[in-house]
Amino acid sequence: MTEAHQDAAPTPGTSALRADCGECFALCCVALPFTASADFAVDKPAGRPCGNLRDDFRCGIHTRLRDSGFPGCTVYDCFGAGQKVSQVTFEGRSWRSAPGSARQMFDVFPVMRQLHELLWYLTAALALPSARPVHPAAHALRAEIEAVTLRDAGELLGTDVAALRGRTGELLLRASALARAEAAPGRGKNRRGADLLGARLARADLHGADLRGACLIAADLGGADLRLADLLGADLRDADLSGADLTGSIFLTQPQLQQARGDAATRLPSGLCRPTHWSA
Repeated sequence: MTEAHQDAAPTPGTSALRADCGECFALCCVALPFTASADFAVDKPAGRPCGNLRDDFRCGIHTRLRDSGFPGCTVYDCFGAGQKVSQVTFEGRSWRSAPGSARQMFDVFPVMRQLHELLWYLTAALALPSARPVHPAAHALRAEIEAVTLRDAGELLGTDVAALRGRTGELLLRASALARAEAAPGRGKNRRGADLLGARLARADLHGADLRGACLIAADLGGADLRLADLLGADLRDADLSGADLTGSIFLTQPQLQQARGDAATRLPSGLCRPTHWSA
């Protein structure tokens, strides 16, 4: 169980889109690989249990992951895919109790994770009142993807996730444009995909800005106005959000906040919470 899971507040929509580690067979700790780096203290190949994983599927160093060299674990979120695979797809049979299904379970998990991420974003779009014109299409696509997540393991592995992601992306673009139109006309800056690594943006007026996919690693956003900014996929690793106003920011996730730095003065959008490692 990661720090991100512990911190997570209710995300838009149902609790099924939040990680419930107690209902999961620690799939992120086994199925996924990681490489020794600033994020992980050791190498681990896909399919091998992390050395810190206990027999009860709990993390043995959960309370000290960052201090133990595993900050990467604290920013990961499966959006509820872990418990869906564990309890629905494989009907409560773990990779330990049914080792013959382990490989397939590990292969299905990243597919389910992508599907649940799409569900999260579509649910977030449906929570934007000004995006009502796209709500019918978003409702229909969300129902379609939810039905896909209930298929058996073999069918899930054959899912064209890229096609679903493309259709979702188009809807999210339309929802974002409608929501950001609430800012003064023409005010929203287009910084989509911009390289803003280490940029000095303290107290910058980014109200309604399109920062989708922008590289904001180690950027100084202290006191910046990020209200109604589209932050879908923006890289906020080590970005300073101290005192920034993120009220109403669009498509910002808890993992993005976990990667950033902030303080008690940082204003967050509804549904997200202040990471425990942020300064007081």
